[in-house]
Amino acid sequence: MSATKKLPDKLLTGQVIAAFGRNYLIKIAGKKDLRCVMRGKKSGLACGDQVEVLPTTSGQGVIERIKPRTTLLYRSDAFREKIIAANISQIIIVVAAVPSFSEELINRCLVAAESQNIKVLIILNKADLIEPSKAAAATLELYQQQGYTLMQLCANQDISALTPYLKHHSSILAGQSGMGKSTILNTLIPEAKRATAEISTALDSGCHTTTHTHLYQLDADSYLIDSPGIQAFGLHHIKNENLAWGFIEFQPYIGQCKFNNCRHTSEPGCALLEAVKQGKVNQRRLSFYHRLLETT
Repeated sequence: MSATKKLPDKLLTGQVIAAFGRNYLIKIAGKKDLRCVMRGKKSGLACGDQVEVLPTTSGQGVIERIKPRTTLLYRSDAFREKIIAANISQIIIVVAAVPSFSEELINRCLVAAESQNIKVLIILNKADLIEPSKAAAATLELYQQQGYTLMQLCANQDISALTPYLKHHSSILAGQSGMGKSTILNTLIPEAKRATAEISTALDSGCHTTTHTHLYQLDADSYLIDSPGIQAFGLHHIKNENLAWGFIEFQPYIGQCKFNNCRHTSEPGCALLEAVKQGKVNQRRLSFYHRLLETT
């Protein structure tokens, strides 16, 4: 007799559409959403996960199994991991000139996206703040030069330019608090009614208004996930020797260095350092890479 545990026959397949700590809201086609917990003490689910659920009492159930994932976006430090979303195909990094954004955070998000082969769209929101947005756009031009799509918009006025980029994607809105992620979501999906808040001019920061991750269906095969503001994006799960692969313009030079274990810091015969000297790779991006080596 096989020792493999036989799962119940009444399992339903669904998708995680909201995560509240260890409680999850599961969308099941043709049925009422179920509030579920994981079997035993397991956790580690995220919005976008496909799961198999055993209904229990009315409106509730137990998650028995997580189906294989195509992608997994998460952040980590030396002590713990935080899963952000599963099975996404696009990360939309939302920034604004006011409050000021962290360029290091953008680079961290890009490395995480590249490690999972997730498409990237960068949005410069609040484009109606003309002069501050000009300076922000000049900073972000570096990423456009690397092949990332950069879009300027004002979410509380017109968001139509974004709509085509959402088609046939499972996307997540990511970025710091105060950048306008919830405004973008509310404009696209008014029934979402995500809370928004004024920014603190004195602190040059936004307030956390989104307290949990939530997935919304836009059409038959397009989804959008809203997540709480990210102030830090740890990449402890990515080994130092793999970090350089997260910088797409570095990739042609990886493996071309004199030493196989080159970290691209000060080693002789480093192809990447030589590319920077020749102006083929931007020094700013190399500096961000060095910072990640020191802190990851």
